Amino acid sequence: MYHPPDYYEIDALLTDEHKMIRAAVREWINRNVKPVIEDYAQRHDPLPRQLLRQMGALGALGPFIPEKYGGPGLDYISYGLIMTELERGDSAVRSGASVQSSLVMYPIYTFGDEAQRLKYLPKLASGESVGAFGLTEPDHGSDPGGMKCHFEDKGNHYLLNGSKMWITNAPFCDVAVVWAKDEMGKVRGLIVERGMEGFTTPETFNKWSLRASATGELVFDNVKVPKENLLPGVRGLKGPLMCLNSARYGIAWGVLGAAMECYDTALRYALERQQFGRPIASFQLQQKKLAEMVTEITKGQLLAWRLGVLKNEEKATPAQISLAKRNNVEMAINIARNSRQILGAMGITGDFPIMRHMVNLESVITYEGTHDIHLLITGMDVTEISAFS
Repeated sequence: MYHPPDYYEIDALLTDEHKMIRAAVREWINRNVKPVIEDYAQRHDPLPRQLLRQMGALGALGPFIPEKYGGPGLDYISYGLIMTELERGDSAVRSGASVQSSLVMYPIYTFGDEAQRLKYLPKLASGESVGAFGLTEPDHGSDPGGMKCHFEDKGNHYLLNGSKMWITNAPFCDVAVVWAKDEMGKVRGLIVERGMEGFTTPETFNKWSLRASATGELVFDNVKVPKENLLPGVRGLKGPLMCLNSARYGIAWGVLGAAMECYDTALRYALERQQFGRPIASFQLQQKKLAEMVTEITKGQLLAWRLGVLKNEEKATPAQISLAKRNNVEMAINIARNSRQILGAMGITGDFPIMRHMVNLESVITYEGTHDIHLLITGMDVTEISAFS
């Protein structure tokens, strides 16, 4: 039985609605993900698309989207708690929901017109449609401004060319929010739909991380995109970076789920595992590991909660979000590694979730802004000097 740590009684800071939402998602994870996730990860087989429909029914897709457009209209602490429970199931589950929510629904809601909101958001909120987000390219990750993907105005449509890679949900997405340069070199957002001629989504194989996630490319070969599919509300890199801030916020909460499950697994194992005639939890070095883990988790919980309050008040800055993403992912991956040590050789088997979380977090520490890039964002914020140019 999973017992998440709450060393500083942070639950007292949550409303009854927050706790009900968390309980519903936790129960869904226990019933639908935990029994099958190790098998999917071992087989390098993406989780079935139908799980997104179930998450839609839970209100886990675009939780902050207003009811008018199919979302539940929840606050950002609710969104964070949902991401925590999904990532306890697996980073692939949280990634799928995070992309759908923050990288597809968020830009359509924030930068789209009313017709686009009404056309796309309800189906994305229900999970009937699956979305992908196209920003990263083969030669442009941390420097998205150098992207090569571009489109031309052809009178009654745009002609899109280029490619994107490392795209979650790509192999089976129905729509993709794609960032490309117009003829003036300005970055714009386009909604590309499956079935448009020249649009293909080859799958990426041979991953050691996020093995239960569908990853692929978005390839555009003279794709005719209707003019009404251009997002009118933003120009420049501000658009995709605002999307990434929303996703990074969700990650800062999500990785707490992975960290807490690793800690809980290690604690229970240490109390049960006997060596030299007593449980290994009685030895000083194991207690040191466990004490440091619960300390770091508690710090991460407080950081995420405070960021959630700022987000609800529309005060959270991109630099504050970067700090939380960087800190909490590093915390989670270190806890996964130390938990694996407590379990010894058993920690590398699929009988326990630790190794799966550990390799997943190797991706999470890189995507939505690498660990080092977030450090430089914080450095730029406190010094007011950019290290990027």
